[in-house]
Amino acid sequence: MNRIRNLGWRNLLIALHDALATTAAVVVAFYLRFEGQEFLSRVHLLLLFLPGFVAFSVFVCYFFNLTTTKWRFISLPDVLNIVLAATVLTGALLFIDYIFLAPNIYGTFFLGKTTMLIYWFLEITFLSGSRIAYRYFRYTRTVNRAKSLGTSPTLLVGLSADTEVFLRSIESGAVKQLWPVGVLSPSLADRGQTIRGIPVLGGVDDLIEIVDDFAKREKPIQRIVMTPSAFHPESHPESVLVHGRKLGLKVSRLPSLEESREMPRLAPVAVEDLLLRPSEKIDYERLEMLIKNKSVVVTGGGGSIGSEICERVVTFGAGRLLIVENSEPALYAIMEALALKTQTAVIEGRIADIRDRERLLRLLNEFKPDIVFHAAALKHVPILERDWSEGVKTNIFGSVNVADAALASGAEAMVMISTDKAIEPVSMLGLTKRFAEMYCQALDRQLSQSGGGKIPMRLISVRFGNVLASNGSVVPKFKAQIEAGGPVTVTHPDMVRYFMTIREACDLVITAASHAMMPNRPDVSVYVLNMGQPVKIVDLAERMIRLSGLQPHHDIEIIFSGIRPGERLNEILFANEEPAIEIGLSGVLAAKPNEPPMEMLHKWIAVLTEAVANEDKSTIRSVLKEAVPEFRLKAG
Repeated sequence: MNRIRNLGWRNLLIALHDALATTAAVVVAFYLRFEGQEFLSRVHLLLLFLPGFVAFSVFVCYFFNLTTTKWRFISLPDVLNIVLAATVLTGALLFIDYIFLAPNIYGTFFLGKTTMLIYWFLEITFLSGSRIAYRYFRYTRTVNRAKSLGTSPTLLVGLSADTEVFLRSIESGAVKQLWPVGVLSPSLADRGQTIRGIPVLGGVDDLIEIVDDFAKREKPIQRIVMTPSAFHPESHPESVLVHGRKLGLKVSRLPSLEESREMPRLAPVAVEDLLLRPSEKIDYERLEMLIKNKSVVVTGGGGSIGSEICERVVTFGAGRLLIVENSEPALYAIMEALALKTQTAVIEGRIADIRDRERLLRLLNEFKPDIVFHAAALKHVPILERDWSEGVKTNIFGSVNVADAALASGAEAMVMISTDKAIEPVSMLGLTKRFAEMYCQALDRQLSQSGGGKIPMRLISVRFGNVLASNGSVVPKFKAQIEAGGPVTVTHPDMVRYFMTIREACDLVITAASHAMMPNRPDVSVYVLNMGQPVKIVDLAERMIRLSGLQPHHDIEIIFSGIRPGERLNEILFANEEPAIEIGLSGVLAAKPNEPPMEMLHKWIAVLTEAVANEDKSTIRSVLKEAVPEFRLKAG
C-alpha cells in the first residue's frame, strides 16, 4: 500500500506507456496473423476484451516492478522482469482464448498459438525497446557532456569487475571531470578486451609505455585511478604510485562500494594505503544491523580514531549521533566533515571534557544513547611519562565517568578503545588504559551477575596497536621529515610495531561490539584485533622513502635516536594470564577476563583521587603497582 501511495506522475506516465505498448503488441500481433477480411471479421470481438486485458497488464507490469524502475538505469534484471511480465500476459491471453472465448463465444480458437507467439515477442520488444533507447540517449548525452567539459584523460588500474563499477559511476554522472581512455589490468584474461567500451591496454608493467604513447599522439594522460583490486600485491600498487608520481600524474583511489556504503568517491592515494597486508574481510551487513537507526555517542569524536568511528556509524545508518569533544577546532572539523557526507543521521556536537563527571552524566542522560564509543584519551607515551597525573585524570577517571554515565543513561553497550600497550604495561599509557579496562570488566561482570531478568548493559574494551596516519603516529611524522629533506628519525633499528589502517581498526571495533551484544551475552569483555605481522619501524621508514621516489641512506638519511621512556622493542597482544579465545569473527579475538573485584577498584580510585589532588607521585606509583602487579615502571 505504501508503494502505491509513493507513486508519482513519472510512474503514471510509465504505466500509460506500458498500457499503450501492450495494446500495440496485441493489435499488431492480431493483424500480422489475420490479414484482410479475416482480420476485419474478428476485430470487433478483439476490441471487446482488449480494454480489460490492458487494465490487467498494468497490474502485471507493476507487480514485476516495471512501473517503478528508472529507465535511466535499466539493466539485465529489468529485462528479465519484462520477459516474465510478457510471459504472464501471454498466459493470460491463452486462458482467455482457450477457456473463455473458444467454448463460450467464438466456438473455436480466436487468437491461436501463432498469434500468441507473435504477441510475446512484440510485448518484450515494445516494453524494452523504449527503455533501452532512453538509457542509450542518457548515456550518449552524459558521454558527450563529459567530453565537452575538458575532462581529464584517465587510466584505470584494476580488475574488470572493479573498473566496470567505476565506469557505471561515470556514465550515470556520479563521477565527473574525468574520462577513462584505457584500463590496466593485472589479469591476463582481461588483456585485449573492452569493458563498457573502454579497452584494456595492458598490465601495470606497461604504464610508462602507454603514457608515453598517448603523449606522442598529443592526448596526454593526466590521471590514474586505482580501484580496490589495484591494491592487491599482484597488482604492484607501489609501482603504480611511484611511476605515476614520477610521470607527474595525479593518482587517486576508489574505495569499494561495500566499504563506503554509498556512491564511490575518489580520494588521493596515501602512502599508508600501500604499507600493510590485505585488510581483514569485514561483514558490513553485520555492522549495519548493529548501528542502523541507533543513537550513538562518541567521546573524543574529533580525534583520529573518534572521528573515523563517527564517519563509520553515520555510514552504517545511525539515527542520531552525539559527538563529545573537549577541543573546539577538532569538534568543528568533524562536524564539517560529516556535513559533507550523504546521510540522514541527526548529528550533534558538544564541547565537554570526560573529566567533568557531572556534565558528562547530564549530556548522556539527555541524549539517551544506545551505544557509547569511548575514544577520548591521552595517548602519547613520552608526554604521559612526564605528566603522570594527567594520564590518571583522563584515562582512568575519565573512563570511569564515561562508563558510569553510559550505565546511568540506559545505554545498551559501552565500547572503550584500548591499546596493546595495556598488556604487561611498561608505560603510563599502558597502565592507565589497563586500569580503565579492569573497571569496565568489573562493571560488566557485576551487571551480568545482577541482571535480574533484565538485559544488562555490556561494557567491553577493544585493544589494537598503532594506527597508520593517526595523530602522533610515525607515518605522518616520517612524511613530514621526508618532505623536509630528512633525516628520518627511528628510535632503534630493532623496534617492531603492529600497524593497521584507521578504517579497518574502526570497522573491527564495531564488529567486536556486535559480538558482545549477541543475545547469549558472550563471557568476554576484552577484544583484541588481529594486527597481522609486526613491522620493523626502520623497514617502514625505508619503504616510505622509496614510495616518495627517493632512495633511503642516499637521498634521505635515517638516524637512530634511542628508545624513549615507556617504550619497548616488541609489543604483545595477550598477557600470560589472559589467553586468546577464538570467537569465530575474522580479524577479532578475545582475551579471557581477568579483573579484581569492584570494591577493590573503588578503593584504589579513591586513593588515586586524593594522591592526584596532592601531586603525590609515590602514592600514585604504589597504588598502580598494587592494581597491576605486572606493571614495570622505572623509579624517578
